[in-house]
Amino acid sequence: MSKQNNFNYHGWLILNKPINISSAGAVNIIKKIFNVKKAGHAGTLDPLATGVLPVAINTATKTIPYLVNSDKTYRFIVKWGSQTDTDDAEGKIINESDNRPLEKNIKKILKFFIGNIEQKPPRFSALKINGKRAYKLARNNDEFEISSRVVKVLDLKLLKCIDYDFAEFEVTCEKGFYIRSLARDISLKLGTFGHVCSLKRTKVGQFDIKDSFPLETIEKLVHCSPAGMMAEDFLLPLDCVLDDIPALHISDEKAKMFCHGQAVNKKLSNDYIPNGSDVLVKNRDRSLGIAVFFEESLKPKRVFSNFIY
Repeated sequence: MSKQNNFNYHGWLILNKPINISSAGAVNIIKKIFNVKKAGHAGTLDPLATGVLPVAINTATKTIPYLVNSDKTYRFIVKWGSQTDTDDAEGKIINESDNRPLEKNIKKILKFFIGNIEQKPPRFSALKINGKRAYKLARNNDEFEISSRVVKVLDLKLLKCIDYDFAEFEVTCEKGFYIRSLARDISLKLGTFGHVCSLKRTKVGQFDIKDSFPLETIEKLVHCSPAGMMAEDFLLPLDCVLDDIPALHISDEKAKMFCHGQAVNKKLSNDYIPNGSDVLVKNRDRSLGIAVFFEESLKPKRVFSNFIY
């Protein structure tokens, strides 16, 4: 495949990550396809998980923090009767049970997993324990404890009982949530063991699976598209993840100052913006960067350098 030279676009690509590849690995493939040096993702997916992986290209990487904390929705299938050391299909079985829950009992206990709940992350996770990743300690059979923490579930429902051994669920949650832990804890609440055998993320913030692109589709279209058409086909504007913060427009003269890292004055009309708030700074129809608003002053926080005059 021939690469497009000097890929100088900036924005978000919504990837439908395939199975058996890490999030970082998927981003590296995107970088090679488009010949870009700078790209990053918002919200890690395990190699065995598929689905929505928002990838920021070039200057859009400066907006990643505004998407990482967004709500996320997942569909996952639990296999009843066995618990693994990784809480998914990749691990070895450590506990087994002949008990299989009834549909009515599954629906009955889901209320205990909605709202603010305590959750203990899986032993095979990227959390750091005394400076070392938990999964590395687990692989070495080291003894260690992972503390529970409070996480938030916005919605949880049983989609269907597939058969005697499998059931499919959908959950919407906030950041820091582990689907593998949820499957483990639901199973224990039902008096059995279980683990995740299939996991797909269907939404991250405003990005939906129906608007995502599979890797193979991207590779095919980029290969046959004229140079320069990629952005139109795939990328969303870099400021599309900033809809939740207020936007302020400044003059051409102040735009030059802002893009060179200087604070600029901005008097508000009827808008009220609390001191210390992040704002999107715009000039004409261009997003210049993110600033901190304080006493009618805009102090640059992240300047989108591609818009420098």
